Amino acid sequence: MAILLLLTAAASAPPPTVEVSVTGLRSTKGQLLVCLTTNRKAFPDCSKDKGSVRMAVKAADAGDFLIHAPATGTYAIAVVHDENSNNKMDTAIFLPKEGFGFSRNPTITVGPPSFKSASFVVAGEMRQSIRMKYML
Repeated sequence: MAILLLLTAAASAPPPTVEVSVTGLRSTKGQLLVCLTTNRKAFPDCSKDKGSVRMAVKAADAGDFLIHAPATGTYAIAVVHDENSNNKMDTAIFLPKEGFGFSRNPTITVGPPSFKSASFVVAGEMRQSIRMKYML
């Protein structure tokens, strides 16, 4: 009986949630393309990760939003400020023309950060503050 109650309580627990706040947007045009993944090989481009959580948030509403993680685990978040709303990051001579940011705000040198430098454990309710960066 106790095992059944424990399983029922675990099954009814809400999914883990990450509250994200984004700072440093240069405009409120367009949208933010957001990716939450546990797959280090798919980070930061989640297009090849069927288990990732991907969403678009209007740039005007990007100050604070929630991401519901599928389960507890180690995740990383990548954000692109898609200012022209074409659902991709635009580049010019290999440099991003639009802004980007990552969970834990790792230092950016050449190329995207590693999954490890952007990853954090999600269990219950978490908060991540992401500072946007612009190259051009």
